[in-house]
Formats: sequence, structure tokens, C-alpha cells
Amino acid sequence: MLDDQQISDLLLDLESDRVERKESINDPARIRQAICAFANDMPGLGQPGVLFVGTRDDGSCANLPVTDRLLLTLSEMRSDGKILPLPVMTVQKRTIDGCEMAVIIVEPSWLPPVRLDGRIWIRVGPRRAIASEDEERRLVERRRAANLPWDAQPIAPATLNDLDLDLFNRTYLPNAIAFDVLEQNHRTVEQQLSSLRFLTIANEPAPTVTGLLTIGNSPADFLPGAYVQFLCIGGAELSDPILDQKDCHGPLPQLLRDVEGILQAHIRIATDVTSGPTEIQQPDYPIAALQQVVRNAIMHRDYETSNAPTRVTWYDDRIEIQNPGGPFGQVSVENFGQAGITDYRNPTVAEALKTLGFVQRFGVGIALARKALAENGNSELEFTVTPNHVLVIVRRRS
Repeated sequence: MLDDQQISDLLLDLESDRVERKESINDPARIRQAICAFANDMPGLGQPGVLFVGTRDDGSCANLPVTDRLLLTLSEMRSDGKILPLPVMTVQKRTIDGCEMAVIIVEPSWLPPVRLDGRIWIRVGPRRAIASEDEERRLVERRRAANLPWDAQPIAPATLNDLDLDLFNRTYLPNAIAFDVLEQNHRTVEQQLSSLRFLTIANEPAPTVTGLLTIGNSPADFLPGAYVQFLCIGGAELSDPILDQKDCHGPLPQLLRDVEGILQAHIRIATDVTSGPTEIQQPDYPIAALQQVVRNAIMHRDYETSNAPTRVTWYDDRIEIQNPGGPFGQVSVENFGQAGITDYRNPTVAEALKTLGFVQRFGVGIALARKALAENGNSELEFTVTPNHVLVIVRRRS
């Protein structure tokens, strides 16, 4: 954390490549570009970059009212999914030499390159620019496996042949990289995969955990718990007769489509033709809520220490979603499910799901599920949380 004197010194240093100033938030695109550039830390300073909102280019005060709404707007730029992987940043209200301003402190990313809408922004002296191929390569090479989260680690037995390159080129790449960047692309497939954290090429090329999960031919061959087990029970107890069962395997796009197709097929629609002039159809479960809960489970589960699958068990009166891996980071057993408290055991998997369109905005999955359930007349989500396991219960609409 930078202290007041360090912040003040940076504000006065007009030549620093760690500083950018904005008079207001009228141009949010440029603010996001600055955040992305600081996260990439092209000069390799290993120090946070600081964006001052409420100051002019010469460092003088712009007299911007720093309201709670303004601070919230700036904070939401971290998790709105435009900057990937998620930047590590703080937003503070500071008063320096009598001038009130918002200060955004951005830490260098452990997972460069960081992209904004598919483009890699970097800091070149006092200005921002889009990274060249050589600069992108340097950012990729800066990553060190010892410092990476598990989902960005290489899986040594796997090779490039274990990745579905057609799926990568057809589905993932166009969603991850801006069209104009792809048009000018001269990178090899290994460089493309490495830039998107699907492959490490330090020694022998090896797919990462996220690479196998997202575009692997058979992810469970290397990550035994990387599938979803569905069970439909004819009753309210696990010992009651099994009506349907299926193990869903494959890369994330296929896995999620298969699971959500099964969920949709098992939803029952009640039709009311007596309450009004037109018939009213009401599902026993809203598919939007089930999608959010299952996607959250796949995003946050523990792929490292557990070989158990994510389990979805459909009873007559409820659905249970069981997931290996308890709370992570700032999320605890006590605050699990509280609004605004989120963290990512698998930040690269989260990025992949956002790129594929399965996540619209980070940190709101549970809130969206709760809203869909309330609108459909279902009861509140129920959680049973332990340090190594999470159980979510969705009750059938009565």
C-alpha cells in the first residue's frame, strides 16, 4: 500500500511512467486503457501504477466532486469483464494539498498480457499504446510458473496434441482477440495459445490447466474431476430409485451446453388457464438460476486437490449442487454468498468463461440466481459451506 507521501510524490512527478491523470470520468475507455497498461507493467518496474482522477495534466486540481457513486463506477471497472485477466487494483478517495481526488492503484499482473476488449495496452514512457508482437512476446515470457495460480500451471504429461486447435481457432480466438488484431496476426499457434495462458513454452510446450479445461480433447484424462455428474432421483432421498443419470465430459463450451441442456429438459412447466384471459406458464425452476449456480460451481471448484466431479442431484422437491473446494481468498465460511464479497481460485478459468460468454459480469452469479428464483416464486438459495466443500440447494417452486 502506497502511503500519502508516496502518492503525493507521484502526483507531482509529471514525467513518471507510473502515473496518469484524468480530470473526470467522462471518457471511461481511456481510464480502462490506463488500468490495462499499468497491469501489464511493460517497463518491468514491479511497482504499482497510479491513476489520479480529478487532476489536470499539469498536476493542478480539477475540483471534481468525489462521490460514492464515482468511486463505485471506478471500482466496477475491475470486474465488468472488459479487462482480462482481472486486474488487482484499489480505488480510494484522497485529499492531497487540499485537492480532493479519486486514486486508482493498479498492481502489476502475475498473468500478463492483460487485455482490454481483446487489445493489449502498455505504457510507453508518458503515453499509452497497443503492444506490438515483440512487446506481447516479452510480456508472455515474463510469466513465471512458480508464481502462477494453479489453473495457469502447465500439466507436463499433456502436449499440444491434447488440445482441440480447431475449437480454439473457431470458437475461442475470435472472442478473445479484437478483429483488427487478428487481421494483422503473424503469430504461431503456440504463441497465440501462450499469450492466452493456454500453453507454456518455456521449455517443451505444455498445455495449462485452463487450456485443457477450455479446449482440451479430453480434460478428465489429465484432471480427473473435470466433469459434471448428473443424477435424477424419483423421490426426496438418495436411496430412492434413479430415474436418469449422465456424466458430462468435454471442454468447457461443450460441457456447459450439455449440462444446461439436461437441466432444461428436466424442468416442468405448469400451465394456468384460469387466472386470467391468457394462459400463464410457470416453471418449477427458472433455468437462469440453475445456469448461474452450475457455472459458478465449475468456475470456483478445486481442480488441484480433488478428483471428485461437480455433482448435480435432482430430487422431487429440490436440486442439490455439490462442489469440491471450499471458500477461497477473502471469501470465508462465515461470509459466503454475501453481496460484493468474491474471490477467484481459478482466475484464468474465470477469464475463459467470460470470453466464451458464459459469464456476463464477475461477482454477480449468486445475485442473479437469487433474483431469478424470487421472480419465479422459488424460495431462497440454501448454502452448506465447509472449508473443503460447498453444497447449494435450490428448492422447487411450490
